[in-house]
Amino acid sequence: MNALDAELPELDSLDELDALVGRMPGLHVRYSEGFEHDRDEASIDTESGLELPGLSVNPLDPQPWWTRERADWLARQLCQYKHLRERNPERFAWVLRGRIVGRGPDSEPLLADVEPVVRLSGAVLDEAEARYRTRFDAGRGPE
Repeated sequence: MNALDAELPELDSLDELDALVGRMPGLHVRYSEGFEHDRDEASIDTESGLELPGLSVNPLDPQPWWTRERADWLARQLCQYKHLRERNPERFAWVLRGRIVGRGPDSEPLLADVEPVVRLSGAVLDEAEARYRTRFDAGRGPE
């Protein structure tokens, strides 16, 4: 982690993230080597090799149809791409905001004009995973 990313405040609990999302709509999460690395890089669609017009992110605001607790939504969103961190230990989870400029190949938002907000500690990710495993039928999909 470089100096700029190390200066970002770090959240240590899902409750802290829930409160932040409640105060500041329009936040997203990204697993990468951080803002300083990403501001000079583009997201790439690995299957096609095409450069995307923004950074691939996962939204933290629940959709209007979501009737469960916001913390459940957050846990699910944090778990969707945690494999990126597991495959590359240089990556970490950080929260950002920006302008949506398109959708990626998995229909994920693509952000430009990005501003970093906070980093998420390993404790937040562990808490999110535990909540996801206990409150969801994790891994179940349409047949």
